[in-house]
Amino acid sequence: MNTTTPSRSALPPHPASPASSTSPAPSLLWIANARIIDPAAQRDAAGEIFVKDGCFVDSLSAADKAAARKIDAGGLVACPGLIDIQVHLREPGQLHKETIGTGSRAAAAGGFTSVVCMANTTPPGDNPATIQLIHDAIKRDSVIRVYPTGCITVGMKGETLAPIGSLARAGVVAITDDGDCVQSNEIMRRACEYAKMFDLPLLDHCQDHALTAGAVMNEGEVSTRLGLRGWPNAAEDIIVARNIILSLYTGAHVHMQHLTSAYSVELLRAAKARGIRVTGEATPHHIALTDEALGGYNTNFKMNPPLRTEADRQALIAGLKDGTIDAIATDHAPHANYEKDREFDHAPFGILGLETSLPITLSVLHREAGMPLLEVIDLMTRRPAGVLKLHDGAGTLAAGAPADICLFAPDEKWRYETARGFSKSQNSPWDGQELTGRVHTTICAGKVVYDQGRITADAGRSE
Repeated sequence: MNTTTPSRSALPPHPASPASSTSPAPSLLWIANARIIDPAAQRDAAGEIFVKDGCFVDSLSAADKAAARKIDAGGLVACPGLIDIQVHLREPGQLHKETIGTGSRAAAAGGFTSVVCMANTTPPGDNPATIQLIHDAIKRDSVIRVYPTGCITVGMKGETLAPIGSLARAGVVAITDDGDCVQSNEIMRRACEYAKMFDLPLLDHCQDHALTAGAVMNEGEVSTRLGLRGWPNAAEDIIVARNIILSLYTGAHVHMQHLTSAYSVELLRAAKARGIRVTGEATPHHIALTDEALGGYNTNFKMNPPLRTEADRQALIAGLKDGTIDAIATDHAPHANYEKDREFDHAPFGILGLETSLPITLSVLHREAGMPLLEVIDLMTRRPAGVLKLHDGAGTLAAGAPADICLFAPDEKWRYETARGFSKSQNSPWDGQELTGRVHTTICAGKVVYDQGRITADAGRSE
């Protein structure tokens, strides 16, 4: 038997495509009366969208229009399908929290058509066999595009480099030990060298473990008042600085995951001004919440990295507005109820994010901070696609690109209830709250996979 894995360049043009359906999706789609927002084309105008054989086209013939499935958007925003470059789908090994099937459905409900899953599974994604297992699950169960990452080190222990070349050939889009920052500068240097050799971005969870042992929330006035062990900003800042130095030294692309510290934003801004190959992301929860939210010891506000101060929150918003921070990413981290329902010190870090990302981001960046809607959508489509160099045409509505679309009402109010969501878990700080901005329809590769609160038959296998 030939067990050779395909090289990354030999993979299909649009890897990790949705699972096939027993009833094929319509080959012709016509979306009328939409407010079209396409950041790649700097377009924000009323118009129509046409799809043929899973890709965007400039127009349809009269005969094709007559045969097409027509969606009257009724003024809804039509933008490229949202893209999330940091999610935890927990498969393999932690299926009580999430699966690729349930996580991809939660993503579709949130307007996402492409997500990048982290390698901290059980076992970790540190070898081609595990990556192939993930690919197989994606092909079988996912309703959207899912892209796997591989580990930086074996077992995510930070001691020995994983076989990065083999992982690249197995089809990972990046390497990361997300959840366990590599502490050895020497190991990280070698990882950068190999990542550059194989043209893979290196994603880093920036945390100096020596400064955070036993810490459960941000270090400051609130942690002192609550009697909880604090986690200083410096634990992030030191690793961000290290990564910038190593990127300059090796030429590797290093991406800082879920930034939280005002000084880290300054470091990234200065590095970019020097042309160093570094990028960064922020989460909806870190731009919306502060450590004051932990006053009730609610473990659904416990996350890694922790919620910071209002000054840090404002620095993140400023970094997103001026382009220092490249993308919004959810860090979707599901946990079972019985795991979160513990003393604050012992509960796991992490919250859900996929189904609430768009409304939270709109509320903070568009309504609070005054960013134009086109620029906010850019942070959730074109720009994250560019960070990881996803498939050609990702994050755009251009003719010839895969027809990935999110239709949403930016001002519609709705109540989010985790028990009615698509994730297997319910650990969200926004459970039961009224949110503004609602996804109506998600289309992936020309197939309507989510519509008006339900996963459609076109999405393939149901749960």
